[in-house]
Amino acid sequence: MDFSKIFIKDANPTKMGGQAVMEGIMMKGSDRTAIAVRRPDGTINIKEEPAKPRSKWTKVPIIRGVVTFVDSLVTGTRTLMYSAQVLEESLPEEELEEPTRFEKWLSEHFSEKGVFNFLLYSSVVVALAVSLGIFVLLPTWVVGLSGHVIHNAIVLNLIEGVLRIIMFILYVAIISQMNDIKRVFQFHGAEHQTIHCYENGLELKPENCMQFETLHPRCGTSFLMFVMIISLLLFSFLGWPNVWIRLLSRIILIPVVAGLSYEVLKWAGNSESMAVKILSVPGLLMQRLTTKVPDESQLEVAIVAVKACLSEEPPQERIYDVDSQGNRIDREKLQENASDSEADNTQKSQTVHDENNSGEPEAKAEIQENRNESRKSGESVNDKAVKLSKDSEE
Repeated sequence: MDFSKIFIKDANPTKMGGQAVMEGIMMKGSDRTAIAVRRPDGTINIKEEPAKPRSKWTKVPIIRGVVTFVDSLVTGTRTLMYSAQVLEESLPEEELEEPTRFEKWLSEHFSEKGVFNFLLYSSVVVALAVSLGIFVLLPTWVVGLSGHVIHNAIVLNLIEGVLRIIMFILYVAIISQMNDIKRVFQFHGAEHQTIHCYENGLELKPENCMQFETLHPRCGTSFLMFVMIISLLLFSFLGWPNVWIRLLSRIILIPVVAGLSYEVLKWAGNSESMAVKILSVPGLLMQRLTTKVPDESQLEVAIVAVKACLSEEPPQERIYDVDSQGNRIDREKLQENASDSEADNTQKSQTVHDENNSGEPEAKAEIQENRNESRKSGESVNDKAVKLSKDSEE
């Protein structure tokens, strides 16, 4: 692994960061957030939102990591839902799925915003519950089955931590084979390359971004690996009580683990010391799975998102569309032109069809006449053949 391409010496680290979403990227700048999603027609939808006022807790070490972790969960889920909504709006009506009974019931009893918030927070709760079940409860229960063989509490906790890391790596490796997830991981790589390009002072264009690695020291994947490693070390000193007490202790300590992991990640993103580089290796190796080399169109989306965050316009909530170079376009006018073009094509097709049909009667008559002549000609030849045969017999 070439650290010089990841911890770039002359780079100017910034607070710019983001997240890959469905067919797009969310970027966070100093005063706003921008979500860029590529529509099926090639245009890019942009949603800008002003940055939330910083809480006083974001200045307190450890606690700021917990606040950031919770905010990332909610913001990340909201961003994913928005990207899915943009793509759904671009689908033709015949491809849209019918809403379920439950969705209809929600729409009838709550406002659109109320339905969105319900789905948002319920998704976060379900995701947390599933994660706790798979990566916390399952490993400690499985290792607990060997408690009658291994009696050393520290060893049992270390085995549990190693098993948790292996399960997490296998999970990411498996989902990375899915086509949709591959696309998301490509956008993840585009996010990193674009931030590298910006932090190195180069003009934001695809060919410049392609020079850089898809790995970045401040990536959230590295944060998750720090969480796994720190929890492995911390839980080793908690003894080995029954499974439910172990589960409860791990849940209670999640904020502590998240806070410590955030501080290590923050340090790693702003330091070039060899100690930081060594600590960052597990997360960087994990990024080999969670990032893929993007294509030019995906880099264009990432660049548009970064430029939106760097806009000199006052931050405010707005939604608009741009082309691949970031030039704003009038979507209503674009749709009108598309409709007119479709109508013209339909009319031309009908004209060609009518012209073809108008010539059909004459063509059919000519074909029938040729067949009649061929049939008559065939009969005369047969008659001559029969006559010659009779003459030869005589």
